[in-house]
Amino acid sequence: MAYSMGDLKKGLKVELEGIPYRITEYQHVKPGKGAAFVRVKMKSFLDGRVLEKTFHAGDKCDEPNLQERSMQFLYHDGDYYQFMDNESYEQIGLSKDQVADSAKWMIDGMAVSILFHNGKAITVSVPQSVELKIVETPPNFKGDTTSAGKKPATLETGAVVQVPYHVLEGDVIRVNTETGEYLDKVK
Repeated sequence: MAYSMGDLKKGLKVELEGIPYRITEYQHVKPGKGAAFVRVKMKSFLDGRVLEKTFHAGDKCDEPNLQERSMQFLYHDGDYYQFMDNESYEQIGLSKDQVADSAKWMIDGMAVSILFHNGKAITVSVPQSVELKIVETPPNFKGDTTSAGKKPATLETGAVVQVPYHVLEGDVIRVNTETGEYLDKVK
């Protein structure tokens, strides 16, 4: 399906010159003279680059051939992150660039979502919140009870987040993967 200028909106997935994009910003412009046009900012699914483009009446862009599949993260072998399809048991390896920031939230056995473009894996998405164990954090000191105070904590994946003083080494916490913020302590 081809999209025209009037179909474009924020969040829409489009394909230009064989590259899939997501529209991140959308502005419909009606100048005093001349025809209306749409100015968009699009982020590439392949490399994360942002492209600014202007669409005029009659311009078209295609719908990308994207499929999202639930897969299980198996392990990181040093070069590639290995995943297994939960239905076919097929295994694939993705590079550090393809996994990007998702790597700091993934633990062995975690269910993730992998986006495929024309049958080729391009990106990995982790759940919006994950539960991870703290492997290192400074000890508490008497008087460190202010609710606004924070200290760094290293998680089992290697990610570092700011946590309240009452959270200790060995605790399991819930973290927002989009912002990297501590949400709460898991009981």
